[in-house]
Amino acid sequence: MNILVINWQDWTNPLSGGAEVHLYETFRRVVAMGHSVTLFCCAYPNAAPEETIEGIRIIRRGGRNVFNFVVPFHYLFKLRKLNFDVVVDDVNKIPFYTPLYVRRPLVGISHHFFGKSIFAEAGPVFGSYVYLAEKLVDLLYRKVPFLVVSQSTLDEFVGRGFRREHFRLAMNAIDHQRLKPTGIPKSPHPTIGYFGRLKKYKCVDHVVRAFAKVRQQLPNAELVIIGRGDFQPELEALAQQLGVADATRFTGFVTEQEKLRLLQELWVVVNPSQKEGWGIVNVEANACGTPAVAANTPGLRDSVRDGITGLLYPWADIDAMAERIAEVLNNPELRQELRTNALAFAQSLTWEKTAEATIEMLAEVVKR
Repeated sequence: MNILVINWQDWTNPLSGGAEVHLYETFRRVVAMGHSVTLFCCAYPNAAPEETIEGIRIIRRGGRNVFNFVVPFHYLFKLRKLNFDVVVDDVNKIPFYTPLYVRRPLVGISHHFFGKSIFAEAGPVFGSYVYLAEKLVDLLYRKVPFLVVSQSTLDEFVGRGFRREHFRLAMNAIDHQRLKPTGIPKSPHPTIGYFGRLKKYKCVDHVVRAFAKVRQQLPNAELVIIGRGDFQPELEALAQQLGVADATRFTGFVTEQEKLRLLQELWVVVNPSQKEGWGIVNVEANACGTPAVAANTPGLRDSVRDGITGLLYPWADIDAMAERIAEVLNNPELRQELRTNALAFAQSLTWEKTAEATIEMLAEVVKR
């Protein structure tokens, strides 16, 4: 098949995230299966207008803030002449409204809706823009078949009035060659970790508040916050205010080698987000033998099997969060059980399975 993928950015973009990892890992394997893949995405400073990476042809046009306006014109005047068998629309925040102008077989990919949670990430103006744009997805994409990365996302679509039979799961996975136990021992002290962007909407302050409560039980516990973001000064001030600054370490950006080491040293990874498409960090930690404590929210409840690979708690309940963390830290038998199950769960998730599910869906749509 000759496949066109439309996404806001490619995985080389400094602003890329989990959606771009999913795109890269899936479609480079699709290319290896013998298919042709072209990615149309926005440009960024110093990026080539066109290049081919691991068999995927990348075409970059327009800036990030206007790319959704560039897509329909470039498709109608350029891309549609390339005779693609199927078009894949990665629907993320602001959709491209491809059902209005794409007459080829069309498949959507969705990680999750933002809904009202967008207002915690963005201001009222942009938040309203995204919120209303997602409402138009309900109207314009209702007949489009979709690949989704989690059961939570599928259920959310159905709750918005979409038909369940239009969806197929193509779950996120991890690179097992890169993420695996390499013999690095656990930290000698009970160590909690947070991996991710340091943004207010990620609720990282919940981790610091829960850690302060955990320290009352375990005075030698430590917290490592891995990542960058504009919320770091507030987090540092909060740690100081709560009296845990001496036991809280901010690493900033880490290399993949450092990430692998930290994921093995930690006793538990904590994910406090209000909403995710999947929560890939939980599974990355699992692959390194570390269980996760996460909020019982969409996406996170898919990547953490409660009582099996980790523990869930009610979102924003700091007391419950601290209790779950302490339960893992205080109970070596529980930690070992969660570790064993977490390793098995992570190993069951492969990008090969994701790519196969993707190709099956695309082939079915092309045949209709």
